[in-house]
This record gives sequence, structure tokens and C-alpha cells, in this order.
Amino acid sequence: MLSIPVLCVRGHSLAEAFETALVRLYKEGIRFKTQYDRPGDPLSLDATLNLTVDDPLADPMIHKAFPGGIADLREYVYELEGHKDRWVKAINDPEDTRWEYTYHGRLQHYGQWKERHDGQTRFAGHFDLDQIEHVVAKLCAQPYTRQAQMITWMPNLDLDCYDPPCLQSLWYRLLEDEQGVRWLNVNVRFRSNDAWGANFMNMFGLTQFNKRVIADEVARRTGRPVRLGRMNWQADSYHIYGKDLEQAEQRLFNRLDSTSFEDRVYRFDDPMIREMYHEDEAAILAKIAEVDSRMM
Repeated sequence: MLSIPVLCVRGHSLAEAFETALVRLYKEGIRFKTQYDRPGDPLSLDATLNLTVDDPLADPMIHKAFPGGIADLREYVYELEGHKDRWVKAINDPEDTRWEYTYHGRLQHYGQWKERHDGQTRFAGHFDLDQIEHVVAKLCAQPYTRQAQMITWMPNLDLDCYDPPCLQSLWYRLLEDEQGVRWLNVNVRFRSNDAWGANFMNMFGLTQFNKRVIADEVARRTGRPVRLGRMNWQADSYHIYGKDLEQAEQRLFNRLDSTSFEDRVYRFDDPMIREMYHEDEAAILAKIAEVDSRMM
């Protein structure tokens, strides 16, 4: 019998969890082909992942090995807050090369898509459901509800989509401690998660989304403090593409014995890192606005 490995991993912070899961995948993953392989690419490493991050906002929060920069993290948070929702294509226009979706668009405008008719691009769909509002309202009314969930998958579009959403669902529940503080526990499920190329940015971005968009809004409406509790992250396919293995070895796996964990991470509360995170905000928003203007 052949079985895809199931990795069960726990880490206190995002950076610790990210590194621990990657190392487990590198040591225990199974080799797989993918539909995105180019001729000559090595086989990918793959597994199913169940990862628990005990304190998603704890430091050290940022791992140096993720392929990107601090400003890229800030831009991704803007994207998850809806700043790039215009960057989505008309599904019936083969010449439209924009994105198939944005996560925020699927969460806040579930059931909507774009179509092009008579030279004009318009929104289509049978309904427009704001799942973010429904989740926040449910948590405010009944914090222990098991129904505070959002999904992205739209079968009418995604079953035949070349690049369908990787993120599938977000599930929320609140626990209250003896001091009356509510803790937002989150389950995140990915259909497919690029462990090297995307996972850290996904985890960082969704942590900020869960705090800024969900927890802070529930706290504002209820007048009671809400903090982030544990985040459980499931990926059906948690993988490193074969083309990325050499880079991952050079930047992380081959350095594990010669560097300390502290040398491989950043603290998000470091003033220099905070400055790097915020210093390009105006430039990022200007870039998004410029692209928006060309998509009107």
C-alpha cells in the first residue's frame, strides 16, 4: 500500500512552526510529479500537514529563509484586506491575463465573478455574500458557535480553473479566560500549499488578517478584548517544488547545523524590522492604485 505521509507539527511562533514543518517535509516527504513541472524538473517533495501554531503573534515571528522581503509581507497583508480585488480577470475573456481570484474577493464577495460582454467587464453571479461580515456577526452574537466559517471554493468556476484557490476555508471560535479576555482560535485549511514559496507569507498574512479584520472588529463591536489564540493549519498537499529544492537546501536545510535558530529569524518587535515593514506603505499603495487605474 502507498500512503502520502501525514506530518503533525507544533511550534510556539510562526517562525518556529514554519522551520519545523519544512524540516519534517524535507526528511519525511514523498516524491511526486505535479502538473506545473517543466521538462527536467526534479520531483517535488509532498506530504499532508497538520500544523499548530500556539501563539501566532509571538516573537521571533519572521523566518529569514522565506523567499521574499519584509515589504513583501506588508503588501500581502494589503492584498488580503482587499486592496487588489480589482486584479481579477473576466472568466469568459481568453485574452484577459489577470488573476483568477483573490482570497479577499472570495471571502467578501462570495458568488461573484467577472464577465466581459459588449466590450465591457461587469460583475456576474447569482448572489454577493459577505462572509466576513457574517463571521464577525456570528462571533459577536454567540462566541462559542461552531458555524463561524468562510470558504473560497466555487465549483462552478474552480473545477475547470487552471489555478484555483489554494486556501479553502477559515473557521473561528472564541474561548473566554477568567479575566474575561476572549481568545480567537482559528483553523485554516489549504488544498495545496507551497511550503517553500508561499507558506510563510500565507501564515503571516492570515495571522494579520485574523487579528485586524476579525478579532479587532469583534472586540470593537462587543467592547471586550479579543486576542489571537492558537492557529491550526492543515494543508492537504504541503510541498516543495523540485525546482526549488536546491535553493531551499542552500538557504535553510544545509545551514541548520552551522547556525543557531536565533540567527535564522527576525523579531517582529525589532524597531528596524517594524520600520522596514511600514516604510514602503505609501509606495505599495501607490503601485496598487496605478495598476487599478489601468484595469478600470
